Amino acid sequence: MEKSIKIHLESCSFERQETLLLEHGLLQASIFRYRSGVCGIRLTNPFGNLVILPYQGQQIWSMEFAGQSLAMQSVFDEPQLTRDFLSNYGGFMLHCGLLSLGSGPEDNHPVHGELPNAPYQQAFVRAGSDEQGCYLEVGGSYRHAIAFTCDYRAEPLIRLYETGTTVQISMEVTNLKSVPMEYMYLAHVNFRPADYGRLVYSAPCTADQVEVYRGLAAPFAPTPAYAAFVERVAQSPKIADVLDPSHVLNPELLMYFYHYIADREGWAHSMHIQPDGYAGYVKHRPEQLDKVVRWMARTGSEDALGFALPSTATPEGYTREKAKGNIRLLPAKGSVLFQVEAGLLSPEQAVLMERHITALLSGD
Repeated sequence: MEKSIKIHLESCSFERQETLLLEHGLLQASIFRYRSGVCGIRLTNPFGNLVILPYQGQQIWSMEFAGQSLAMQSVFDEPQLTRDFLSNYGGFMLHCGLLSLGSGPEDNHPVHGELPNAPYQQAFVRAGSDEQGCYLEVGGSYRHAIAFTCDYRAEPLIRLYETGTTVQISMEVTNLKSVPMEYMYLAHVNFRPADYGRLVYSAPCTADQVEVYRGLAAPFAPTPAYAAFVERVAQSPKIADVLDPSHVLNPELLMYFYHYIADREGWAHSMHIQPDGYAGYVKHRPEQLDKVVRWMARTGSEDALGFALPSTATPEGYTREKAKGNIRLLPAKGSVLFQVEAGLLSPEQAVLMERHITALLSGD
């Protein structure tokens, strides 16, 4: 039987000096406040740690395991107190949506919606144990209500086990209104790329099954070299499976995968295998998140690899996603759950996972 204890957090308890909140087995939770005023809670086990922003989107701001910093390189050395996506875009994992996703020239909604930096009204840390061992998890509740428009509650969870180098991430959304609600969701998981790393994943990668986005948001304009590279990838998408430093990824490359294959447990798998054998890892359930966006950006200031962003839609803004038929409806008083796992695999684990993915692709 699973046993747990739950501690409710108050933002006034977070101070500049990092303070130990609790210990549970080989796990620790500590709280602190960045210079910017943003609250952070650090979960630590013998293999590394991660920092979650309990009152700002419940983002995972940073993650480090086996001495490796996993989060993207950005222009931000700490999170900023803001609701604006691009004014605080440097975290490892962000919940995106729910009323919109991405951005398009026809739209005026926030980039990636209201969830990435949402001001959570409640936050907690839970210590527990189950058949996998001791764990700590951070969760909370955010209610988004606009008169005559929408009223929903978002309840994420992030769980770390004492022997784990990955975290279990979930987001449950409940429509509190008496009419159906439109929604979109994307788990934006941003790794730091390694030159000549390989992308291995349980989805076919052919020109007829992968879509390469050819547009660029303002103020960017494609250079001839960029346009030529994007066209090469569109014709032969597996080119982008190796992180060759010569690839033109400034400002970004977007690819859409629609046919991920799940294993018998319902999980689909993606890896970024580094030259040292370690692998960034994401797994998701295609029955919940039927699309996967790949986002790569190597600009010099930004170095980011979202090799698997599980999603219900592509990130082209409300108007275009509506036209594509990608906006889902959540029934009145209904709930929906999204589950993802992300983190680092050891070289030994990566070898086994690559075999598993190869078997899935071959139909075994």
